[in-house]
Amino acid sequence: MLVNHRFSYRLLFFLLVLSFETAQRLVSGDPNDEACLTNLRQSLEDPANNLRNWTKTFFSNPCSGFTSSLHGVTCNNGRIYKLSLTDLSLRGSISPYLSNCTNLQSLDLSSNQISGEIPPQLQYLVNLAVLNLSANRLSGEISPQLALCAYLNVIDLHGNQLTGQIPPQLGTLARLSTFDVSDNKLSGQIPANLAMRNGNLPRFNASSFSGNKKLFGYPLEEMKNKGLSIMAIVGIGLGSGIASLVISFTGVCIWLKITEKKMEEEEGKISHSMPDY
Repeated sequence: MLVNHRFSYRLLFFLLVLSFETAQRLVSGDPNDEACLTNLRQSLEDPANNLRNWTKTFFSNPCSGFTSSLHGVTCNNGRIYKLSLTDLSLRGSISPYLSNCTNLQSLDLSSNQISGEIPPQLQYLVNLAVLNLSANRLSGEISPQLALCAYLNVIDLHGNQLTGQIPPQLGTLARLSTFDVSDNKLSGQIPANLAMRNGNLPRFNASSFSGNKKLFGYPLEEMKNKGLSIMAIVGIGLGSGIASLVISFTGVCIWLKITEKKMEEEEGKISHSMPDY
């Protein structure tokens, strides 16, 4: 009986401590989320002043339970789980300290003018399910470390200036249902594990990869205007050969005609110079 009482007291004490820590976090905010938002705000330029309420006062407590006073911030149980700052004319770059928002499940910074590279530190957002950075001015290569975000369901990077190859590691994301890297400057062959599912079924259609001049492979059509096909080369060769024969034949005919005319003139001169008998 004494043992049971001791266990009950310990359990009660543990629950009280846990409740206290949770209440304290709800009041003061999570320090990781605070660092996340502070650095993100510093790395972004906001010419339209859409983030005017992103002040230090709010950073100290970005979440109050399930709500937030910050524009574009959604909370869950005192932690930031969604950032949606789309179409706000934002400039600047994406802070690598965004990885401090460890509970983040959705990141949408689409339709802005954000430049620079996609921070590889996003790999630490292990709960991330939606990543939408489309319609910006992002450059550099796509980090293969994004594949460490095992819960990713959406990767939308279209309409940027990304270069290099598509990391085949992204094809290992089992939950990935939406993938769009169209209208960038990507090159190389499309990874087979992003092009096909098991059973030779297409995983993503051509629109997910279009608009990259140096990108090739299924499901895109064969590269056009990247070089001449064998048939085109043969056709050009045959055409050139025929044209050369026609030109040569015409030249010979003209030469023969001129020569014949000269011979007739010479024969005429000789006949006029010979005496009559």
